[in-house]
Amino acid sequence: MENAWILLATLVVYFLILLGISVWLGKRRDNDAFFSGNRQSRWWLVSIGMIGASVSGVSFVSVPGMVGANHYLYMQTVMGFFVGYLLIARILLPLYYRLENPSIYAYLMERFGSNAQRTGSAFFLLSKGLGAAARVYIVALLLHTLVFQAFSIPFEVGIVLLMGMIWLYTRHSGIKTLVWTDAFQTLIMVAALVLLIVSVGKALDGNWSETFRQVEQSPWFQWFEWKDWHSKQHVGKQFFSGIFIALVMTGLDQDMIQKNRSIPRLKDAQTNMYVYGFAFIPLNFLFLFLGTLILLYAQQEQIVLPQIGDEILPMLATEGSLGFLPVWLFTLSLVAASFSSADSSMTALTTSFCIDIAKRPNDVRFRKRVHLGVVFFFIVAILAFRWVNNPSIIDLIYVLASYTYGPLLGLFAFGLLSRRHVHDRSIPYIAILSPLICMGLQFFFKQCWQYEMGYELLMLNGALTFFGLFIQSKKQPYGN
Repeated sequence: MENAWILLATLVVYFLILLGISVWLGKRRDNDAFFSGNRQSRWWLVSIGMIGASVSGVSFVSVPGMVGANHYLYMQTVMGFFVGYLLIARILLPLYYRLENPSIYAYLMERFGSNAQRTGSAFFLLSKGLGAAARVYIVALLLHTLVFQAFSIPFEVGIVLLMGMIWLYTRHSGIKTLVWTDAFQTLIMVAALVLLIVSVGKALDGNWSETFRQVEQSPWFQWFEWKDWHSKQHVGKQFFSGIFIALVMTGLDQDMIQKNRSIPRLKDAQTNMYVYGFAFIPLNFLFLFLGTLILLYAQQEQIVLPQIGDEILPMLATEGSLGFLPVWLFTLSLVAASFSSADSSMTALTTSFCIDIAKRPNDVRFRKRVHLGVVFFFIVAILAFRWVNNPSIIDLIYVLASYTYGPLLGLFAFGLLSRRHVHDRSIPYIAILSPLICMGLQFFFKQCWQYEMGYELLMLNGALTFFGLFIQSKKQPYGN
């Protein structure tokens, strides 16, 4: 019970720090501060915060758990991410800065029309809303086990408390607050990750030079898959998938670009993207390195690990063999990663709905109601996941979310690479039809050739949207 009090006190102190930052920065409470931070953010501060917003609590659990099954092959995708971030900086950021609009989907309005803008925003709202709620749900289950359960606090009450905390420190100034709170949370998360690595490393026999040798000689220290092109882990599939994943999940995602747009100068925003993209490489290596240390520790202590990779780190952190410090660090890192990811998602959802769907960018009272509505949506979605209590439902949410970025990719690609005119009314139908065709092709390939598509579904989905727009378009350039 003493440990539970320490963890609860840590959560309370952590929240009070975030609330203090919000009060300090919350003097301006207009929509410009909420949507774009008054365009006064420092690029290096945004870069730090974007790392935390990208790494959710689920990533903190999942990436170390990949090592046993996929070794270090995830780094192939991470290297593709970096190329994607370079393309975002050189191609998409100049476009967004020219628009001078807090929403990136305003480009679709300029290029195609209002139906395209609402379609792009709707796909984002669906994907980000369900995906972010699912990630918070998984982390909330762990926090319930680690903290709230010891005080007989029901899961439902714990969720309301967590969402209420995030709402309190983001409700007034939005992005203006998040730039600072996310940077703080990223530093906490990375520090907790490093200290967790040190804690597990100390539990292993031998010094650090011996530990590094064991990691390098372990069967899991494989970075590239060159031979089996049927494998989802083949270097070509992983690398190019990483490029497109970065393009759509950062470059076409209101959540990730919104903080970047709060930087006053394009050149500084591009520098931010370069630094942010490069920092992802060592950070993900640390996650995988932690996973390797855990597997070595389990071998040393003859611990039977769960078959599911996502359950390995939570089990070792909570079963007590490593002591209380790893439990505390694990809890702190979960809170930092989940708060940073959730607050950023909630702010972006509010922004996109107000600007793209409702077309009310200057109504402060309406924005506050929408923001509260987004919090309510998160609570309802998380409780629904809890009520269903089926991991396959969460998996289905992630699969469906992965389909929604394909139409966005196709829309932006057609707008940038073609000057042809597309009838705005047809765009929603094309954007919906493409994922449905993709689902059918995936089923067909698996049944006929036992070929299961992975990340390449994203590229196929985008290509189908692009093709649909092309066959419906006219030679007359738009704007004439």
